[in-house]
Amino acid sequence: MKLWVPAAAIGLLGAGLWAAGQQSQQADEPARISVEVTRVNLLFTVTDKKGKFVTDLTKSDFEVIDAKKPQTIQEFNAESDLPLRLAILVDTSNSIRDRFRFEQEAASEFLHSVIKSNQDKAMVVSFDTAPELVSDLVDDTDKLETAIRSLRPGGGTALYDAMAFACKDKLIREQPKSRYRHAMVVLSDGDDNNSNSSRDQALELVQKADTVIYAISTNISRSETDGDKILKYFTAETGGRAFFPFKVEDLEVSFENIAAELRHQYNLAYRPEPMVTDGSFHNVEVRVRGRKDLVVHVRRGYYAPRS
Repeated sequence: MKLWVPAAAIGLLGAGLWAAGQQSQQADEPARISVEVTRVNLLFTVTDKKGKFVTDLTKSDFEVIDAKKPQTIQEFNAESDLPLRLAILVDTSNSIRDRFRFEQEAASEFLHSVIKSNQDKAMVVSFDTAPELVSDLVDDTDKLETAIRSLRPGGGTALYDAMAFACKDKLIREQPKSRYRHAMVVLSDGDDNNSNSSRDQALELVQKADTVIYAISTNISRSETDGDKILKYFTAETGGRAFFPFKVEDLEVSFENIAAELRHQYNLAYRPEPMVTDGSFHNVEVRVRGRKDLVVHVRRGYYAPRS
């Protein structure tokens, strides 16, 4: 199946879709790329009911359901040390002013916990009334920490815009997606009052960038807020997790859990049958055959390309 896609749009072909093609150009028309859509790629983790990682499963243990139809798994392996491409989103709005030091400690500790020099890269994006790139993708944790320490709180909250910016302008450009684990760590209370993007628009860009969201809430009230529900929504839709520590000392376990999850993944690929090129969102399920005691943490679907 051949699709003609404008070159500028090639990065938006859908979360996890691998593409190969060749470029052709005529003097009287813009450059175009001939793309053959081949497969959907899924990175995921499996835990038992107590949250312990299960790492000894094989290809035959899994089944994939795409749009309610069983699929044939073409490739499968365990990705225990896939290079990371991380976006650290730090809320600097007025709503978290009294917890800002807590947030800085959380972000700094996380970076030192997970980034491996010469392999992983992270960037820092702050957001209040608008997102701001504080540090581009680098593997220097000292530089990243300095960027975080330079932040000062103030203004509204544009969480959705920050998510959209990190994915559309940065993570989606890290290609091929199959070589990296794209993740976003959000440190925020989850409240948004200043974004131009909607919640679902932000989620669509996150999914197209093949990005898993992990959230560390700055809510220390011990009561669930609307912001907490937003953080849970994003993490559930992308196959990540939300954490609710109440003080800096509680963060260590959260960091360890996120770091372990990023390093203990399975990777599978399949070609959707039938392949539908309608540009819509397609729901996907990954199950462990005959093991209802195990939980698969995976994004809930992908955006198909549009023919």
